[in-house]
Amino acid sequence: MEILFATNNSHKVREIQSLLPADLRILTLREAGLQEEIPEPFETLEQNAQAKIRYALEHTGIRMGFSEDSGLFVSALDGRPGVHSAHYAGPQRNDADNIQRVLKELEGNSDRAAFFQTTICLYWENQELFFTGICRGTLLATPQGEQGFGYDPIFQPEGADKSFAQMDLTEKNQYSHRQKAVQRLIEHLRQVQNSR
Repeated sequence: MEILFATNNSHKVREIQSLLPADLRILTLREAGLQEEIPEPFETLEQNAQAKIRYALEHTGIRMGFSEDSGLFVSALDGRPGVHSAHYAGPQRNDADNIQRVLKELEGNSDRAAFFQTTICLYWENQELFFTGICRGTLLATPQGEQGFGYDPIFQPEGADKSFAQMDLTEKNQYSHRQKAVQRLIEHLRQVQNSR
């Protein structure tokens, strides 16, 4: 069975596909014929996720699928970069630039608390449903590790002694905000299947 995931971000596809049951395969926007990036103009993760899946279904003719939006919320920065995480340092959407901006804004600040949040919007059988996952942690003073993407090199989740970028995917999934949201999505899909 295939399910449309409204993204062309290969990192997100890899993470989420690794969490899904073997009989459920992600269909990306590119595979569905959509090359363009879908705009994310809103001020909440929920609104952006909703807008992306609505756009994707309308432009592909597919009837069911999901999208997600994620952000890093930093306590000392009043929640920034938050919903603007992907392009915090500018429209080029460069991970290293985004990290440097956050670290510069945190210089001299002892409060390093932050959390990642993922919100999924699932459109399934004429219903829109939302699933959220949060991972709390601390921001490191310098990037550590080569794996992952986004802010992973400076984010150390609670209960761990290294950054997300120092973990392989299996280890990261033990803590990940995205994993928590996807698990809630999977639980819902299983309930739907079992009720038939």
